[in-house]
This record gives sequence, C-alpha cells and structure tokens, in this order.
Amino acid sequence: MARSKEFEVNEVLDKAMKIFWEQGYEKTSMSDLVEHMGIHRRSIYDTFDDKHSLFLQAMDRYCSKVNATLLAEVKTSKTAVEALHKIFGFMITESEDMPSGCLIVNSAVELAVRDTDVDTRSIELFTVTEQMFEQIILWGQRDGEFSSNHDAKKMAEYLHNISVGIRAMARTSTDKEKLNRIVNVSMELLEN
Repeated sequence: MARSKEFEVNEVLDKAMKIFWEQGYEKTSMSDLVEHMGIHRRSIYDTFDDKHSLFLQAMDRYCSKVNATLLAEVKTSKTAVEALHKIFGFMITESEDMPSGCLIVNSAVELAVRDTDVDTRSIELFTVTEQMFEQIILWGQRDGEFSSNHDAKKMAEYLHNISVGIRAMARTSTDKEKLNRIVNVSMELLEN
C-alpha cells in the first residue's frame, strides 16, 4: 500500500522557492533543499522528479503569488498613479521575511541564456507584467492622469525595463530612496 504524503506540497514548494531565491539555482544543492524543505530526498524526487523540475515549479509558484499580489494592489487602487506606486513599492520592498530582488529576474540573469525552460517562463512573466503596465497606462490616459502623447505599449515596455532594473538593484545595498527616485522620474515621464 502506498504511503500518503506527510507534507503539504505548496508549503514545501514555498520553502524551495525561498532557498532558490536566496542562493540561485546553481548554488542550491539537493542537501540544501532537503534541509530547508524539511522533507526527505526521496520525497523530493517522488513529488517533484528532480532539482530542475522542482526549480521550475518554484518559479511557477512565485509567478502565481506575485501576480496575485500585484493584481490585488491594482484592484484596490483608486487611480492609475496609485496603482503604479503600489506596484513599484511592492517591487522595492516586497516582504521583510523574503529575499531581496525577484526570483524571476535573478533566474533569468543566472540561467536563461542556457536553459530554455527558464527563458520561456521568464519571458512569459515579463509579458504578463508589460500587459499589466499597459492596462494601467491606458487607464491613466483615459482618466487624464497620464499624457496620451506616448504609446501605452511602448511605455509599458519602458516601465517593465525599469521594474527589472529596480528588482536587480534591490539585491544590492542600494538604498530605497534612490529606487523611489527612479520610480518618481518614470512617473513624471508618463505625465508629460
């Protein structure tokens, strides 16, 4: 008779996500995963197949959680300006108990050039983020918060590029004030 799992898959996946986020894919060993996930090596293989599959599932879990958080921030915003400030605020500070930066940006930098699965997932999330920015810009243009002199899609690509840079810089000791200044300049560009 097969043994039932003695753990909740999403809970251990969150733990794997966090260690990959902190250390990167290459520096995270199976021993690290066993220790941080709190399950046996055999359970990792039985549930997630291998380290690479576990990593891809951790990326998917991260994307799902971040997208849900950002969507909630947008939905509770009264203006497009407020929505963008909330999104960038989340990107700059995220959560105190989580690693800095962004798992997807970190993974793209580390692996995308040689791992098509990571490249594909990164591009998919980048596209979703650009579409979200585009919708917010259109909202702001419709309500007169942002200038209509700029193409919303092109400005969304620009804001996405800024967000990737901010998330990469958040991994360093760059102070939050500088990151907020970068966001404010970007917001000014939308208004002109």
